[in-house]
Amino acid sequence: LAGPTPPQPGMIGRPMGHSYPSLPPGYQKMGIPPSASPLQSPKPPYNAAHQPYQQPLAGPVQLTPSMAGLSLQSQTPEALRVVNLLQERNILPHGAVPPPTPCLPQDLQKFNCSPEVFRCTLTSIPQTQSLLNKAKLPLGLLLHPFKDLSQLPVVTSSTIVRCRTCRTYINPFVTFLDQKRWKCNLCYRVNDVPEEFMYNPVTRSYGEPHKRPEVQSPTIEFIAPSEYMLRPPQPAVYLFVLDVSHNAVETGYLDVVCQSLLDNLNSLPGDARTKIGFITFDSTIHFYNLQEGLSQPQMLVVSDIEDIFIPTPDSLLVNLSECKELVQDLLKALPQMFNKTMETHSALGPALQAAYKLLSPTGGRASVFQTQLPTLGAGALKSREDPNQNYPNVGFTPAQSLWCISRFSAGSVYYYPSYHHQHNPSQVERFQKDLKRYLTRKIGFEAVMRIRCTKGLSIHTFHGNFFVRSTDLLSLPNVNPDAGFAVQMSIEENLLDMQMVSFQAALLYTSSKGERRIRVHTMCLPVVNSLSDIFAGADVQAITGLLASMAVDRSVTASLCDARDALTNAVIDSLATYRSSVLTIQQAGLLAPSCLRLFPLYILALLKQKAFRTGTSTRLDDRVFAMYQLKYQPLSYLMPMIHPVLYRVDDLTDEVTLNINDRTIPQPRVLQLSVEKLSREGAFLMDAGLVIFLWIGRNCSSSFLSQVLGVPNYSAVPQNMTRLPELDTAESVRFRAFIGWLREQRPFYPVLHVIREESQLKPSFMQNMIEDRTESALSYYEFLLHLQQQISK
Repeated sequence: LAGPTPPQPGMIGRPMGHSYPSLPPGYQKMGIPPSASPLQSPKPPYNAAHQPYQQPLAGPVQLTPSMAGLSLQSQTPEALRVVNLLQERNILPHGAVPPPTPCLPQDLQKFNCSPEVFRCTLTSIPQTQSLLNKAKLPLGLLLHPFKDLSQLPVVTSSTIVRCRTCRTYINPFVTFLDQKRWKCNLCYRVNDVPEEFMYNPVTRSYGEPHKRPEVQSPTIEFIAPSEYMLRPPQPAVYLFVLDVSHNAVETGYLDVVCQSLLDNLNSLPGDARTKIGFITFDSTIHFYNLQEGLSQPQMLVVSDIEDIFIPTPDSLLVNLSECKELVQDLLKALPQMFNKTMETHSALGPALQAAYKLLSPTGGRASVFQTQLPTLGAGALKSREDPNQNYPNVGFTPAQSLWCISRFSAGSVYYYPSYHHQHNPSQVERFQKDLKRYLTRKIGFEAVMRIRCTKGLSIHTFHGNFFVRSTDLLSLPNVNPDAGFAVQMSIEENLLDMQMVSFQAALLYTSSKGERRIRVHTMCLPVVNSLSDIFAGADVQAITGLLASMAVDRSVTASLCDARDALTNAVIDSLATYRSSVLTIQQAGLLAPSCLRLFPLYILALLKQKAFRTGTSTRLDDRVFAMYQLKYQPLSYLMPMIHPVLYRVDDLTDEVTLNINDRTIPQPRVLQLSVEKLSREGAFLMDAGLVIFLWIGRNCSSSFLSQVLGVPNYSAVPQNMTRLPELDTAESVRFRAFIGWLREQRPFYPVLHVIREESQLKPSFMQNMIEDRTESALSYYEFLLHLQQQISK
């Protein structure tokens, strides 16, 4: 990127931070026309009323061939409305950004997979790779395959119907040629309908295979018969590996872990076979014999960390229900056992080798707690921190050493910087809440996930935590409901004779109750042959999420500078193509289709995110953890981390609300991330994903301060306030309902920080003001000018 232009006289005159340069008058006033709802999905041109599912059904491959040459758009849809980004300032929608709806016939659209589970960067698929290359937009899938779902059809059947050739599971987008035959929507093979599939367990009738739940549900779960098992399903096995060095004990984390486990032992997912075990480590490795019949837990110490062995293999992983009292005794004793330790070393590598040997016969989940760099034995590291270098070249930090482990075991990483039980109570609260979710959430063991797609399409890169077993098969030793995955796709063979393509993700796993299950998600998208249709179906948030994963890879294999350039070029290339090949009337300005109007803003937000920002203020651990989040988080959790959401909250009303379970949740308007949107008279809430900031202006109304924060005036707001009092006022109830709703939408616990103008956390809050200039990055308006300059070269 070009460096920021020097500020002109009169550009910056606000005491709170840098604002926009002076803007052209039209840029300040122009808004979205009231008739156009922000980022509205294109309306399907098919307006025929929904017809009942008739037999035989016209499936995706049976539509008239003449459709292939037609544009999906009969008139310019809202998605393609031309936006001059240099003039239109109010481009943020008032609330959440909805994903675009694929342009499908209505009877198929109603069967499509939820975008919360499965979405594509392009909801209209180009006919050829050359057309995709010309569009300069990435093609890829974003998955949240094991997401907690409130309604999930579960089918128990001795016969799971699949295509004989490509092994696709029968789904809503197959075609029934008659009562006895169905055509696969991925490879087009004609298959026989098995006799038992003719009976519908829902309607309890025969002869209606197209009404079975497998053909009515884009997401479905099968309880698998024995042929889906290589061995009897494993029990749920939980092994806890705990750092007990002096540094670890000093933080006080051990008390929280042991108390959380005591509180949640009965809520660990599992059944009567569930097993549990513990390893602690400092410069030596400590095992705990919890065998039934002992009067108390027995510690066994292995000091030879160069050649780790398991002292008593049969008594270290024990049946939880049979040995619960010994487990509880150990958890009560552990925090005191190492109280006086002066041991400063950490043999994390040998502890992990021990965990691997212990879990190898059964499989299971190892939970590792670490507070410092591993210093002894296998994997010992030295700290050499330079925030501007790429982390593969500069030694390792605690976050990095654990990321590598979780990366291939389908694990997850949590990071609590400056954790201390006395000095950092907000991190303790976050740790407690996250740990409870981690211990009690659903889990799948020995899982594999395969992604299939219509003939002609192919997968070329996966992103997330897994081990790649083959071109389309991922091994997931553990799968959890909070993990996301991304997949880059390419078009290997032209899709000229197809109107639609389908994608299917199948996740085979062992439940904590010992059932082998298969969760299947199927998505169908139209095929198009014009650039305008490709652009009209672009999903700006999915594109941003996929590019973020790709940029993390680029920064690891090449450099941070390369990753930043690639992100900027992605915007330049796509908007240049739109200008030269989609627009019919040329006009001045930086032009984008309405569906991509947030693209430059999101990319600028990524460039300013901890993963990719330049400058010396970002700690290496923070950068590594931010990169990890970009690769691991499902898109809905990731977006506030990339582009935080700002609201004014001192005037919340019940005029615009959501009603959830008899609760009224206010829905304040989303504001641009610029200090010019702040006022000293107001209070502003910023949702940044992992943290929520509440900014209090110096002249904020006394009614908000007293009725929400419980203080008489501004100067009485505590400096380190992280909790709201539960006051019996309408304002307090409304405000706490809003924050509770934000927290409920994600599986981790964002801590609230109340910030006064002179607060120490003010820089953290201000760094999220994406649209303003910082010492090392352009303002949004300057970034737009830079893009325009590059496009018009």
